[in-house]
Amino acid sequence: MQLEIKFKSIAVRWFFNMFLIVVLIVCAVVIGFIAVVNSLYTEKIVMYAADITYEFNSLSETTPATFRDTAIDMAENFGFKDKLEVQVIDRDDNVVVTTTGFQPSDSKMADYEQAKLTGSAVADSKTSGGEHVLAGTTALYDSSGKYLGAYRWITTLENADRRISGLIITLVVTGLLVLAFCAFSGLFFIKSIVTPIRDVSNIARKIAMGDFGSRIEITKNDEIGELCDTINYMASELSQAENMKNDFISSVSHELRTPLTAIKGWGETVKMSIGTDEALVKRGIDVVLSEADRLSGLVEELLDFSRMETGRLSVVSQPLNISELLTESVDMYIELARQQGIELVFTRPAEDVTVSGDPNRLKQVFINIIDNAVKYTEKGGQVLVDQITEEGCVRITVKDTGVGIPAQDIDRVKEKFYKANKTVRGSGIGLAVADEIIKQHKGLLFLESTEGVGTTVTIVLPFTENTDEPEEPEQEKEN
Repeated sequence: MQLEIKFKSIAVRWFFNMFLIVVLIVCAVVIGFIAVVNSLYTEKIVMYAADITYEFNSLSETTPATFRDTAIDMAENFGFKDKLEVQVIDRDDNVVVTTTGFQPSDSKMADYEQAKLTGSAVADSKTSGGEHVLAGTTALYDSSGKYLGAYRWITTLENADRRISGLIITLVVTGLLVLAFCAFSGLFFIKSIVTPIRDVSNIARKIAMGDFGSRIEITKNDEIGELCDTINYMASELSQAENMKNDFISSVSHELRTPLTAIKGWGETVKMSIGTDEALVKRGIDVVLSEADRLSGLVEELLDFSRMETGRLSVVSQPLNISELLTESVDMYIELARQQGIELVFTRPAEDVTVSGDPNRLKQVFINIIDNAVKYTEKGGQVLVDQITEEGCVRITVKDTGVGIPAQDIDRVKEKFYKANKTVRGSGIGLAVADEIIKQHKGLLFLESTEGVGTTVTIVLPFTENTDEPEEPEQEKEN
């Protein structure tokens, strides 16, 4: 019902905004053309009548005594009696003679009355018999300017009316055909727009309801086709985002369940072993604390992701020894790497490097990258951490001999929720958060990887001017 209302709305707007204008233009053109043709016909008749009756102007050279006889003689010799009727009127308003030989039956002569005032006049009227005629009168004056009389020509307009009527019918039919063409072409055009829009609306509604597999068939290579292609692309991106979200929820649920299961299991074991096996109690407490730290780290990672999405992930910069911070991060994984049979190597540079940054955030990045390197490297593999000072920046690389990243995934591993390898633990958001933290330090984080060979993660941090005091958080500044 809603789509039908929208369709009618577009049709109504087109009718009022376009079709009515076309109707008015066509009507104005038809009426104007008819008026021009009618005027041209009348002008042509008047000019023709004036030409063939011009000889009656010689009556102005007569006198009142000879006016009548001269008029009768001219009327009898008039050669265009079959074209029009000529009447000669004396100064007493009496019709002296007519070329038809019959006295006029109509007493009203509007053109004659007007001509006595203006010298000449033309008027159309209907005779007592209902015939449409055109009459013109020319007043006659002698050499002294005294009024002698007038001659008046009269011709029928029936033939002209028939011709004009035929022309009017032709114009009206032509106008109706033009309007019909405009109407049908307009409706066809509207349909060509509304039908795809209806399809777009239906598919968009399905996508909004979660059917991300719906696609619009693209049949036009125009703006509508571009819109359809954009919506199809949007549906594809939403489908991928939905799949990544579901994988993320599943992964996070697993990541949360694993430490919770361990905490619950060892908690029950510790409860039953209190007072009987102190070594088992101590081991259980260590496991609980370790899993609690792991769980806390995951929750913190989720909170960081939430801050990143809302633009609230901030850094508090201060001068720090990047070499020492990197050493601390590597030391946290030395024992874990040894237990898994992985060689973790980091040779601290002879000279320490000081940069301006947030130590907690940068350590978070280093831990995330080293953790990934150890996690994706199999037993017997190697993880090499290196720090190189270059002009204006420090370059930190973490290179592993792990499973590597497929070529089709390398450009997406920094996207939120995306995991190239779903068989290994992890939420899929750690690298996205790490990339955002490095960006806030005006640095770069990029990856190079070959599947089955290994991965190299490179972090580039610029040197900045050291300050005597660390920069305060925005909240503390406001206070």
